[in-house]
Amino acid sequence: MRAEELKGHLDALLLAALEDGPRHGYAVIEALHQATGGRLDLPTGTLYPALHRLEQARLITGSWSVVAGRRRREYQLTAAGARALSGKRADWRDFAAMVSSALEAKPWPNPA
Repeated sequence: MRAEELKGHLDALLLAALEDGPRHGYAVIEALHQATGGRLDLPTGTLYPALHRLEQARLITGSWSVVAGRRRREYQLTAAGARALSGKRADWRDFAAMVSSALEAKPWPNPA
């Protein structure tokens, strides 16, 4: 999937990837890759700025941990993030239904 196709949806995808519990950055990438049947390979250059933005908005929190001698930052959904995800899901359903209606309309209405 091309990066421009993700515009406007990346935050919702990241919040959803954190819904089941804390994950470090690479685990977020893997969760999205698996959830999309391998169709979404999110580059780290896209992931980390988005995670930082969500953290600044207090939709997620981050904390440092050490695993096998390496530091990594784990991110977790906040209560505000869970509410935002719920709203983004509702918005997505409305948007998807509208686009599907337009794309599947047969025949198109006469512009008379």
